[in-house]
Amino acid sequence: MRVLIAALGFAAVPLLHGCRPSGTVPPATRADTVVDTLHGVAVPDPYRWLEDQAGSATRSWIAAQNDYALSVLERVPGQQEIARRAAELLRVEAVTLPIPRGPRRFFMRRSPDQQLFVIFMNEGDSGVDQKLIDPHDMSEDHRTTVELLDVTEDGGVVTYAVRQGGEDEIEIRFFDVATRTDLADRLPRARYFGASLLRDRSGVYFARQDSAGPRVWFHAANTPPASDRLIFGDGYGPDRIVSAAVTEDENWLGIIVFHGAAADRTEVYYKDLRSDGPVRALVHDLNARFLPSFAGDDVILQTNWNAPNGRLLRASLAQPDRARWQEILPERDAVIEGVSAAGGRLFVTRLQDVHSELTVHDLDGKTVATLELPALGSVAGLSGQWQDDNVYFAFTSFHLPPAIYRYDAATGATSPWFTPRVPVDPAQFDVEQVFYPSKDGTRVPMFLVHRKGLQRNGQNPVLLTGYGGFNVSLTPYFTPEAVITAERGGIFALANLRGGGEYGDAWHQDGMLERKQNVFDDFIAAAQWLIDQNYTTAARLGITGGSNGGLLVGAAMTQRPELFAAVICQYPLLDMLRYHKFLVAQYWVPEYGSADDPRQFRSLLDYSPYHNVREHTPYPAVLFITGDADTRVAPLHARKMTARVQAASSSGKPVLLLYDTQAGHAGAVPVNRQIEDLSRALQFFLWQTGVIGRAP
Repeated sequence: MRVLIAALGFAAVPLLHGCRPSGTVPPATRADTVVDTLHGVAVPDPYRWLEDQAGSATRSWIAAQNDYALSVLERVPGQQEIARRAAELLRVEAVTLPIPRGPRRFFMRRSPDQQLFVIFMNEGDSGVDQKLIDPHDMSEDHRTTVELLDVTEDGGVVTYAVRQGGEDEIEIRFFDVATRTDLADRLPRARYFGASLLRDRSGVYFARQDSAGPRVWFHAANTPPASDRLIFGDGYGPDRIVSAAVTEDENWLGIIVFHGAAADRTEVYYKDLRSDGPVRALVHDLNARFLPSFAGDDVILQTNWNAPNGRLLRASLAQPDRARWQEILPERDAVIEGVSAAGGRLFVTRLQDVHSELTVHDLDGKTVATLELPALGSVAGLSGQWQDDNVYFAFTSFHLPPAIYRYDAATGATSPWFTPRVPVDPAQFDVEQVFYPSKDGTRVPMFLVHRKGLQRNGQNPVLLTGYGGFNVSLTPYFTPEAVITAERGGIFALANLRGGGEYGDAWHQDGMLERKQNVFDDFIAAAQWLIDQNYTTAARLGITGGSNGGLLVGAAMTQRPELFAAVICQYPLLDMLRYHKFLVAQYWVPEYGSADDPRQFRSLLDYSPYHNVREHTPYPAVLFITGDADTRVAPLHARKMTARVQAASSSGKPVLLLYDTQAGHAGAVPVNRQIEDLSRALQFFLWQTGVIGRAP
């Protein structure tokens, strides 16, 4: 089945003296008397006015904050040096997993001299790469990007997205490979979760999030959108996500309904396209997760139903009743992370203590092969067709840039398909996995990346990160932050917190809703363990996180401000009493809860970073990062929190907001901007931990 999108990135050099660059004072921010009474509790919200993103007062405030942040950072040395190294790591050839269609391979490639990914095709792996769609001329500032979504089964038409800035919303276009032109039909800018153009070009099935909720539609070619036919979704509200795709043989339309972004519960439906039959339920009445992969008329269901670590079931669409389902791969201690049906085989990725193993099975679950992976790391995606022996997968680790391998299902041979040339010597680094006790005694894993021969002298700068939510597993991945931090004598630390999926359902559930505090306890315990084990000190410890990870570092900062020197908080949720009122945050209520519920209100209030900022408290240095085009997590969180921490902090350390009026959550930005953003964040961390300049 085509991809169903569930959606849902030292030696100290004392060059700067003094406590703070002179002449820089945070902009004054008006504090209003706004108090909500929620379930009998008075809740002040003095910066409610900053929720008005388009208001002139907010726009003036954003401009003043950007001016202040840059006036501080531009006086700190080291940014250009960091940017040079970041450029060496980012200005390299990069290629995405190919989509195979017969002899053709479709993929995105960015050359070292390019800002953006371009969509390419080759005729067989030895063929010459042919450029199809180049976004560089679509906008002068390179803020318009393209993304390869799908290709018709005959390889004749490419479905691709056009994105402005980092918005989640996209426009979907269709490109004729033979004529090298776009087809007339387009799907207008919206939030989509799958689009499948039929090979005869008669129409497209797509899933879109509308104002009332998610819906699946069929658009007949060359007809007005008003005549689109509703296929599925009537009655679902904005707290649901629906994804749809046509199967490889175009016999079936598969539909998944996600109950919130964590997908703890899903429903699976199918429609026979040969007879234009009705939409039928395969599973809709079980409180469990079912993720389908289609193999002809069989459906392979990856599920946690009666299996917290996952198992595989096989069902037939010809006889779909539950009594006929077969278990083909039982639950193990290793967590099933993903399943792909390709090359007439099932490819199963499991997590064993947070690193990947990849096995190949037949439709009865018999193990055909266990693939040898290059190192302790992560399988970062797999692509192939059921009827094609060529299957592709990506592999990465902290010190290994993503490489793509081809597996021949007929011979069982694995060979490199794309190997990136990045100026990094993996032999210079150690990647170790440690385990530490959390507050309640839970054993939590953490990866440490550093140069070989690191001394535990208590003086190593550490950049600690994590996520801890939505059943998301953070496995080893290549990141310039880790490389640059390690090259400067520091440690990049990744803590695998509860709330993620690293150890199955129990691990996730122990970090959600009223148990969310466990996530923050795990993170704080990681920081304390690094200090206690003489890796570092609080004065040399920085933390960073984005999105739900932004909530994580915001909570850690407000609960244990003395434990950190620097906080980098990117595209964060921070006002947990009002978050569900904005954008698509209804998706996240099953994960966090809602302040509308009296019991959930209390647990949210207890940790909500915005509501737990205390006056006259010596907070660490903080760098907030967000932008207008974040249409997933409302930028108002970072705006309000910046104002509140600036007013409350007594440490004299900088509290800065870098606010991009064009960037967003999806991170689709040109390479030059990636280099600037990365170097600014690392500059801030290295400054505040005393590696460059002198921290206030």
